[in-house]
Amino acid sequence: MADRSLRGMRLGAQSLQSEEGVVFSERVQRTYQCTVCKKETTLTFAADAEAPDTWECKACGAEALLLVGTETVTVDHSDAKHPRSHWDMLLERRSREELEVLLQERLDYLRARRGQQKSA
Repeated sequence: MADRSLRGMRLGAQSLQSEEGVVFSERVQRTYQCTVCKKETTLTFAADAEAPDTWECKACGAEALLLVGTETVTVDHSDAKHPRSHWDMLLERRSREELEVLLQERLDYLRARRGQQKSA
């Protein structure tokens, strides 16, 4: 058994695949400038892909805008929805008066139940 050693590749992350015959797609680089820290970030996209107008800044996490030449793209945030809370969604389904009645019913039920547990 000792005379037959295992032969082949060594252990580790080694690929048997080569880049021979591989045609890479066209790529373009787009630059984004942060609105807060003014840091510029360059990203590579496929040439036929549409680059987004905004990107998250790697340094501070704020919104970075796409640079076209030396000017940034203007982004219209007027149609952006603010996140709805649970309270907002509840008010869409019920009126405030209905909610007061439901709250009072539930409190009465809980108080009655608590009173039964104390006496038992």
